[in-house]
Amino acid sequence: MLATGKIQLGVASIFTLGAILWFGQGLLSRGQGPAMQGPPPATTLPWRSNKPFKEAGYVGGEACAECHVREFKSYHDAAMARALQTAADSLILKSHARLTFRVGPYSYEIIRDGDRSIYSVSDGKRSIAVPILYSFGQGKAGQTYVLEYKGAFYESRVSYYRALDGLDFTIGYPRTVPSSLEEALGRAISLDETLSCFGCHATASSFGKRLQLEQMIPGVSCEACHGPGRDHIAAMEAGREETRIFNPGKMSPDELSQEFCGSCHRSVEQVLNMPQQGGINNVRFQPYRLFTSRGHDPTDPRLSCVACHNPHEHLREDVAYYDAKCLACHQTKVELGPAARKVALAKDRTAKACPISDRNCVTCHMPKVDLPGAHLKFTDHRIRIARPGEPYPN
Repeated sequence: MLATGKIQLGVASIFTLGAILWFGQGLLSRGQGPAMQGPPPATTLPWRSNKPFKEAGYVGGEACAECHVREFKSYHDAAMARALQTAADSLILKSHARLTFRVGPYSYEIIRDGDRSIYSVSDGKRSIAVPILYSFGQGKAGQTYVLEYKGAFYESRVSYYRALDGLDFTIGYPRTVPSSLEEALGRAISLDETLSCFGCHATASSFGKRLQLEQMIPGVSCEACHGPGRDHIAAMEAGREETRIFNPGKMSPDELSQEFCGSCHRSVEQVLNMPQQGGINNVRFQPYRLFTSRGHDPTDPRLSCVACHNPHEHLREDVAYYDAKCLACHQTKVELGPAARKVALAKDRTAKACPISDRNCVTCHMPKVDLPGAHLKFTDHRIRIARPGEPYPN
């Protein structure tokens, strides 16, 4: 396990897309290009198996649904469940017969052909056309594509953005004219990057340093977070007390946020290894941003990721929903009579009351940040008093 809980930082104290780690060199190398570190190897993650698919005992989410009906039903359409889709199943690709983009002499097309989508780029004289294999991102913000060219996986140089309902440069690429047709196509992905990206967007995509994409379950399914389910089902059917399944709910708040959620959404430890902590790109790394909040206590369960987000449900976007989460720590002002007001003191509410309001807290204290090139504003999980015009706090 990572030692994030033991880090002592001299800083006032990381899931979406939805929990969004999409988009290239932001999708595949996690935001800052090849020098950045991805999640730790599967060997260090107890909820992932290092055995081949069948030997590990993956059974698929439908098997879990036989007992966990409510969780399966609510999670089925959640963003994480559709973090990766094959080209045949991609809802974005299926609903767009033709997508185009142009930069300098290079023209791009994504054409739907039956259950395939063909990604092509041309300089007017030559062209490269290859089928899209996988779409990364469920399309709330956008979607980046993985191709195969000359025996290697490639990340598409252009991505789909919902705000545009069209294509633009994939995040992380310079907004300049490529120097060659091959460069215009995209970027070859190393094995380590491939393992890292599929590991966070799909289930059972690898064991050790080997890919097993033929058996892979697209998207983040039950077994991506809880581990293979075969032994658990056998134990339950036999009436044994040992559940034989990984339960993140038994982790400490710091382990849950930094080691578990942070393994894909980026922990403090990972971000501190980035040049300049990733700059403004780190707004996407919620565990890191939360940890750097003023007064953040990593041992307080009210400040873990799951205190505000139910991992079995679609992300809640109505800001009023989160007021109760804020007020679990903060005092409120209540009417005690026609002429008096007093701070309501409760033993479990130790943080002071906001002098402005006790409604729509996140609109002021977790501001949305416009990430250049993303065509989307991301909620900054660094809780603070955000003042207009102030620089982005790393």
